[in-house]
Amino acid sequence: MPTRRRALALLAGSATALALAAAPPALAHDRPFGRHGSPARRRDRATLYVDAHGRGDHTTVQAAVDAATGTGHTLVIAPGTYRETVDIPAGRTGLTLIGASGDPRDTVIVYDNANGTPRPDGSGTYGTSGSATVTARPAGLTARDLTFANDWLRADHPDYAGTQAVAVKVTGDRSAFFGCRFLGHQDTLYADSASLTDFARQYYRDCYVEGDVDFVFGRASAVLDRCHFRTLTRTDLAAPPYGFVFAPSTAGADPHGFLVLRSRVTGTAPDGYVKLARPWVPSSDLTAHPMLTVRDSHLGAGIDTDEPYGTMSAGFPWQDQRFAEYRNTGPGARVTVPANRPQLTRAEARDHTPAAWFGEWRP
Repeated sequence: MPTRRRALALLAGSATALALAAAPPALAHDRPFGRHGSPARRRDRATLYVDAHGRGDHTTVQAAVDAATGTGHTLVIAPGTYRETVDIPAGRTGLTLIGASGDPRDTVIVYDNANGTPRPDGSGTYGTSGSATVTARPAGLTARDLTFANDWLRADHPDYAGTQAVAVKVTGDRSAFFGCRFLGHQDTLYADSASLTDFARQYYRDCYVEGDVDFVFGRASAVLDRCHFRTLTRTDLAAPPYGFVFAPSTAGADPHGFLVLRSRVTGTAPDGYVKLARPWVPSSDLTAHPMLTVRDSHLGAGIDTDEPYGTMSAGFPWQDQRFAEYRNTGPGARVTVPANRPQLTRAEARDHTPAAWFGEWRP
């Protein structure tokens, strides 16, 4: 029987286990930080080095976050698997996290809490937000070439009702992730904001996200550009749907929700077994008006073409939300029931761009 770490690795396509392999040549010979310097040759006072084997300033990511008080710090993280939870306070504005090798498979931050996991102090369970391996609160955060994972598995806990298990929760405005990987099953990437009135702009470029149920979700004004979304097979289910890729919960006053462009959706699920999205109207915000635009993207055969959208809560059907598509390709993009695939006009598509989402910010 595989361990839950190995099971997630097997599901991941390019296994998390690869991150445990020997460092690539560029980082060999006591150069765990590659071209990014070292404690002996520090780029500047604002740069801190993390290495699980003790060759940096800190051996855990959380310890480095705690030490990076103020603004504008950079954490260079050596290859390895960092099995810990990380909470980045809002005061660490302008923080940058870098995977030293340049390959996100080499540097993995992973833990295995779920919504239903009991807290050690007996105060209840973690809940969805509390399950996050990494919680990123500050404005202006940037992450490059890292893997964020939650390797909790349903099969290990058949008695759990709360199976949401977040890899990373991001709430800060002007947060940007480049070349990162987000691994999990349900609720993998939580792109959110700090409050209903905080329209957090977030950018994900050249990233890989995998999961099954609502694995990209939240309230952020998020652009996901040139990303790869991979749907996983549900071994505990015999019939569709296996899950949903997107579940936005955009605040009603926010003109911008999720914008997915120049991306692709693939997966291991059978043809037509996955919904593209469903709206999330949380009980804490019944005024939410979820928004999702998927444009200029390739949708694989796993997407249900007849009914690509689902409804999460009675009284909030997807048809009443802000869902649209434009110029998508692939077998999952076929329009078999036009009423179920709202399309932007060319004129409308001009307003669904990163520039419209971000205003003066240029990530």
